[in-house]
Amino acid sequence: MDQGRESQSAHSESIKYLFMAKKTGESQNAADAYGAEQITVLEGLEPVRKRPGMYIGNTAKDGLHHMIWEVVDNAIDEAMAGFAKHIVVKLLPDARVEVEDDGRGIPVEKHKQTGLSALETVLTKLHAGGKFGQGGYKVSGGLHGVGVSVVNALSVYLKAEVYREGKLWMQEYKRGAPQSKVKAGGNASSGRTGTRITFQPDDTIFTVLTYDLKYILDHLRQQAYLTKGTKIQVIDERIALAPPSLNSYSFYFEGGIASYVRHLNNGKDAKQEVIFYTEQRVSGMQTEIAFQYADEYAENIYSFANNIHTVEGGMHINGFKSALTRTLNKYARAKGILKEKEENLTSEDTFEGLTAIVSVKLPDPQFEGQTKAKLGNAEVRGAVEQVLSDALTIYLEENPRDAQAIIGKAVLAAQARKAARAARDSVLRKGALEGFGLPGKLADCSTRDANESEIYIVEGDSAGGSTKQGRNRRFQAVLPLRGKILNVERARLDKMLANNEIKSLVIALGTNIGEQFDITKLRYHKIVIMTDADVDGAHIRTLLLTFFYRYYRPLIESGNVYIAQPPLYSIQKGKSFQWIYSDLELQEAIAQKQSESVKSKLVHENEDASGFIVKPISGEDAPDQSVFESGEEISLEPVTGLSGYTIQRYKGLGEMNPEQLWGTTLDPSRRTLKQVTIGDAEVADHIFTVLMGDDVPSRKKFIQTNAKDVKELDI
Repeated sequence: MDQGRESQSAHSESIKYLFMAKKTGESQNAADAYGAEQITVLEGLEPVRKRPGMYIGNTAKDGLHHMIWEVVDNAIDEAMAGFAKHIVVKLLPDARVEVEDDGRGIPVEKHKQTGLSALETVLTKLHAGGKFGQGGYKVSGGLHGVGVSVVNALSVYLKAEVYREGKLWMQEYKRGAPQSKVKAGGNASSGRTGTRITFQPDDTIFTVLTYDLKYILDHLRQQAYLTKGTKIQVIDERIALAPPSLNSYSFYFEGGIASYVRHLNNGKDAKQEVIFYTEQRVSGMQTEIAFQYADEYAENIYSFANNIHTVEGGMHINGFKSALTRTLNKYARAKGILKEKEENLTSEDTFEGLTAIVSVKLPDPQFEGQTKAKLGNAEVRGAVEQVLSDALTIYLEENPRDAQAIIGKAVLAAQARKAARAARDSVLRKGALEGFGLPGKLADCSTRDANESEIYIVEGDSAGGSTKQGRNRRFQAVLPLRGKILNVERARLDKMLANNEIKSLVIALGTNIGEQFDITKLRYHKIVIMTDADVDGAHIRTLLLTFFYRYYRPLIESGNVYIAQPPLYSIQKGKSFQWIYSDLELQEAIAQKQSESVKSKLVHENEDASGFIVKPISGEDAPDQSVFESGEEISLEPVTGLSGYTIQRYKGLGEMNPEQLWGTTLDPSRRTLKQVTIGDAEVADHIFTVLMGDDVPSRKKFIQTNAKDVKELDI
């Protein structure tokens, strides 16, 4: 509200100024002063430094790592063109990065159009490179030609070294400005070619200068899968404490995306013995497809165009879907698995439990949107259909056992789909007839504006009662759950909808579910999961997150799902009351009060000090090792200079009265909500499969490996 008033005030002032300017003739003078000298021309790389977000997304973590991707993409392009086989990425001290490949090396001869060397042209001119139809590259991931020049512009220092024509050529830059002409720095070993780029991001531009090794490894592992036969090595030299061998990571996959599918299905019960794989060139386009079915209900399909992850799919996915479904139906009919009067399998049936990679490489990809999220080339669909239809027909004939398993799974999925449709229709009819105010279930809000409506999904009647009394009835709804909901990782939709808690949740959200899901009908734009801060509460929260991830992923992707953060502790002395939301915050509060008490003690030397509330697990006095019984005030070992304080640990939401719940967790002006996001769908899918799936050994190993590192878990 305050921001709105400030904005309106500023707007009013600007209107007032313009009105006064007209009266005094100021606007006319301003117009007269608008001439050629008022036109600012940003030359060379100046636009990049002025507006870095336009080129790398942001100047925080994503933008910092995007600098690495831009340089690595050039090396990947050399690999896709068949010239590079080895790429090395080194993380050096002071946020420096070195990327080297054994490709042809950036040309160094004079460029006719610019009059500069080709190397300096590539490094200082936007939209300059070998990827614009002059035969430098047949396929390329870096299409805008701004990659390495943008890195140069946003680096306080960059050095380019090129092995070419038997010599080592070199040029250095500072903030995009060349410090000398390209010069030969010595002779290269016989036949050696390649490029080495070393850069140091500008600390006056980037707000973050710490690289995330795991983030880099995940990205480059994926690139290695997509560029089979190419070795990508990552060496972390930032901290020289461990032996070099422990800081080096190498990725090399002769099987390409077939190895990628095997990696994605690790820990799952595969339905195929032989992973389907094909690679063919049609009409100048390279198409590579691999897939394997697993005993799962969710689909995991990843698509790429020129190694760029097209998260929204596009024409290559459209072609894949139609060819897969059509070919499986044709085979099932020919073998008598589908009878004459039976319906054809749908894409929903044939995609259940499917893990697939579809990768195309083409000369002139047309992406929809600046983020390259969707491939728009119409000709790609036909090429992918042709490649998959021909190869899958042969695969099914040559692998009859796998063919039977695939068709059998799709037929079961079709039967479950029909049962789920009947169950869904029954649930929705029941909800429409009975209304939403079911006894002990949904306490709806009065507003019908979904943009301002919120629904709190709470655990149990006790927490539900407090939340119902403490909420703002106008825009906050409450849905209490009784017990733990079904683990949907192991259940089909028809079984899910037989669960009363899930049934109530589906009715309350209003979007429908499955093939009839419609996000525009969402009744609450904030869906808040609010559970107790104990093991059972964490389990219920994980079950709900699994439910949303598997069946309502668009709600997570649209930012509609949140996790409430109720307080863990309260500190009280007389009428003074403070809420504490984490163990770290508790430590800081104790330290602050100790400090304040010491200062007070210096002023009042005769004040009697007797008691603060800490009970160590061991002999240590660290506050983070303290134990508090839920809902119990404990006065423990005296701490010098403190008196009269009590700490209460809140295990359950039901322990807080409605006023406390409103003031800490429900009031939009004071609460803390964590928005649930999917930073990496592949990683998220793996975690949910491990934690909620049937593979007990994998789950046990995961927990044992990661438990010691977990201080706060965000899923």
